[in-house]
Amino acid sequence: MSPTLALTEQLIARSSVTPVDAGCLEILRARLEPLGFVCEILARGPLLDAQLGKGARSDDPQLTVTNLWAKRAGKARPSASATPTLVFAGHTDVVPTGPLNQWGSNPFAPTYKDGRLYGRGAADMKTSIAAFVVAVEEFLAAHPDPELNLAFLLTSDEEGPALDGTVWVCEELQARGETLDYCIVGEPTSVKQTGDMIKNGRRGTMSGKLTVKGIQGHIAYPHLARNPIHQALPALAELAAHRFDEGNAFFPPTSFQISNFHGGTGASNIIPGEVVIDFNFRFCTESTPDALQAKVVRVLQAHGLEFDLQWTIGGLPFLTTPGTLVSAVQAAIQAETGLDTELSTTGGTSDGRFIAKICPQVIELGPPNASIHKIDEHIAIADIEPLKNIYRRAIENLASPSKATV
Repeated sequence: MSPTLALTEQLIARSSVTPVDAGCLEILRARLEPLGFVCEILARGPLLDAQLGKGARSDDPQLTVTNLWAKRAGKARPSASATPTLVFAGHTDVVPTGPLNQWGSNPFAPTYKDGRLYGRGAADMKTSIAAFVVAVEEFLAAHPDPELNLAFLLTSDEEGPALDGTVWVCEELQARGETLDYCIVGEPTSVKQTGDMIKNGRRGTMSGKLTVKGIQGHIAYPHLARNPIHQALPALAELAAHRFDEGNAFFPPTSFQISNFHGGTGASNIIPGEVVIDFNFRFCTESTPDALQAKVVRVLQAHGLEFDLQWTIGGLPFLTTPGTLVSAVQAAIQAETGLDTELSTTGGTSDGRFIAKICPQVIELGPPNASIHKIDEHIAIADIEPLKNIYRRAIENLASPSKATV
């Protein structure tokens, strides 16, 4: 069994359902400290129970988030420029398993079948974390004194509210004056084969909760009431049809989508007094939250609606244009697999949105994502060693930038 596979098994065997780390980070600290990493366990919490539907902070220690910041200083570069820092970032927490009786095997007992490794977190993203660690071990064995600082930023709060994890650690690092240059996030980005797609950015996400107010009344006397559903529909249709921007070379146009529509008392003879609509923007770098909010308000006002509107910004878009990091990773993938990787900004959000605030170059690279968050999550065994080798080659390229040619 390869060291990467063995470490992946160790991590999968830990029932680290968000926000519980279940000892994963201690396993990783034990691997990193002998390599010269200075490791800090940064615990924070309990999580805000408002995010869990309870409305107040809980004293349950199981809701405490565990984070690991580990850094190994490299040799100073002879030039005037400072030694750059490469960070590997990821999360040890996993989503709940769902009904256990629907799994073909225990989700926290690594199981092999038909060339695949099954277990919760196999694809998202315990294999990536194991590959990070073994790649660094192999690199340092061959290059014990590189002109490159290496670091790990790992959390148990990515699959949940994401309040006490990477976002908070980044704030702490910024307050310390820590400088980060490159970051590889181990999210499962590939489609059919490890390395066929990397994310060089992500769209921002912003949600709105719109309450349109009417006048409740008997459905047989509509002139004595005001139906908020009828009033809201033309405005919503206009917003759904509106082109908020045209996107750009890296992002598709901004998307407006209604996710929930709540109105009525359940009775068929009552005009409701209000309707509540939940909607979301996935927006690119061509739009800003302020501009999107202003447009929505203008449309609602133009339709004469009486409304209340609350906004939640889940994350701003980020983009890493082709440069040192993208070239290093593309060259690593080409050398290991022969693939010309695709750059993409599609999909949901990740912790990359927080890291991008303190690190100018952030990309995401991991195994195929077809089984993530599903029953019988798995990864092809054939994808594991190439992933580790890509990470190792990327480190080599960043330590010697002249090597990073595709």
